Amino acid sequence: MHTDISLREWKKARSKVALYEAMLALIEDRMFREVMLDDICRRAEVSRVTFFKFFARKEDLLVYYMRVWLTERMIEIEAGQKRGFAAIRHLLHQVAEAYRVRAGIMPSLIAALAEVKMHPAMPELSEAEVRLLFPGHEDLGALAPDMFKLFRQCMTEAEAAGELREGVTVDMAVKALFTVFYGAFLTAQLYASADIEGFYEAHLGLLQK
Repeated sequence: MHTDISLREWKKARSKVALYEAMLALIEDRMFREVMLDDICRRAEVSRVTFFKFFARKEDLLVYYMRVWLTERMIEIEAGQKRGFAAIRHLLHQVAEAYRVRAGIMPSLIAALAEVKMHPAMPELSEAEVRLLFPGHEDLGALAPDMFKLFRQCMTEAEAAGELREGVTVDMAVKALFTVFYGAFLTAQLYASADIEGFYEAHLGLLQK
């Protein structure tokens, strides 16, 4: 245990991470709305009172998931020195992988974002949470990920490498990537297809030479 963090902070972080992990264990192929808060708390061995000290509402667990998931991808992209469309493809590949493991998580996240009509601000994590969730990568783990900045950086790199189709600007590509990230996934769902990556690739082909 790191002695520079108080026992109280470690306990809080462990309880919060336990709730997150309990949600992941319970959702599987179900929609998040079907997962009961009492079941999450019971599995995490955390009271409802404690839950609401960490999260204002149950759906905030999905935003927490997005924060952790995006940070993990940023760490992988940095470690693999992926740039431009290679970084985007890695991100989208991991969406498809997450769907294979827990089919309910991405549709639940999209539904929650549609309900609030906004892309959520990523929550800040305590130092103890960062150390529990991203051991060995605390510097990147402490930074709240920003999809807009990631997409812009990747498309700027793609433009510099001459990878963008003629007439496609960085701004256009960034907007299109948000549509691809969420929309191509939903299109695959409408087609009842498990080939999420195939749908992503078809859309990326409209942006890349």
